[in-house]
Amino acid sequence: MPRGSQMSSEPLLIVTGLSGAGKTGAMKALEDLGYFCIDNLPPSLLTQLSEIPALKADSRERIAIAMDVRGRSMFTDLFAALEVLRSNGTLHKILFLDCADDLLVRRYSETRRRHPVREGHSLYENIAAERKLLSKVRERANLILDTTRINPRELKMRLGRIVMNQEVSIDIDIDIMSFGFKHGVPLDADMMFDVRFLPNPYYDATLRDLTGLDKPVADYIFLQPETNRFIDEICPLIERWIPLHASTGKARLTIALGCTGGQHRSVSVAECISKRLKKHFSQILPFHRDLQKKPNAY
Repeated sequence: MPRGSQMSSEPLLIVTGLSGAGKTGAMKALEDLGYFCIDNLPPSLLTQLSEIPALKADSRERIAIAMDVRGRSMFTDLFAALEVLRSNGTLHKILFLDCADDLLVRRYSETRRRHPVREGHSLYENIAAERKLLSKVRERANLILDTTRINPRELKMRLGRIVMNQEVSIDIDIDIMSFGFKHGVPLDADMMFDVRFLPNPYYDATLRDLTGLDKPVADYIFLQPETNRFIDEICPLIERWIPLHASTGKARLTIALGCTGGQHRSVSVAECISKRLKKHFSQILPFHRDLQKKPNAY
């Protein structure tokens, strides 16, 4: 991979390359790596970006800008904009994404999208025309990445290595959320479990005004054999699923546990599952969405 091992300490990264080579995935990965990402910016606006404080040499901020032939005539202004960046001292690098023609053709055939360069009767001819159009940009690129055999997880790891000169962990942030069904289901949940089958502490007058974070409520819930059986059965499943989600390049996973009001059962169970998962995963955060809401009769 030519020029791919260099470190990018520059605050501005320009991402370009062949259509279908993975710019969208690369921008998502760069966002996960801490970059502020802008898609399809007209080259003429690059010079204006150079004036913002985030692009100063001593800044810790990082900005990634994707540019491709969707910009059509504006794309030809890129070299002029790069010269302005060079002359005013804005540090930057160009990342060029390449890919094998056969894979590009397959991707366009599967999605049935139109190729942005239409200078031939076939996709191969359009890709060849785009390669010619981008040849000078490729020559000026500091980093060249061939995405032909790279999956989303590997793309993020490879970008971390060549762009930031650091190894990127495939750890995934995992939110363990408790909630109450009476307040609506969480729309951002990736997995959802219903614990309303457990006896409800609300109907014990001594526990009603407490929450699942209080020991008397937790003791009440975990004295029920079905509670421990539930946790013993779902935790191994979750532990197997998490690495599969992480392998796709996903940065966050939300596991939601719901009871009626989100005050007692789901809170205690979420806390218990969080402790179990922390034995295997580092980024576990229990979150109790409805704990501050008044527990009206339910």
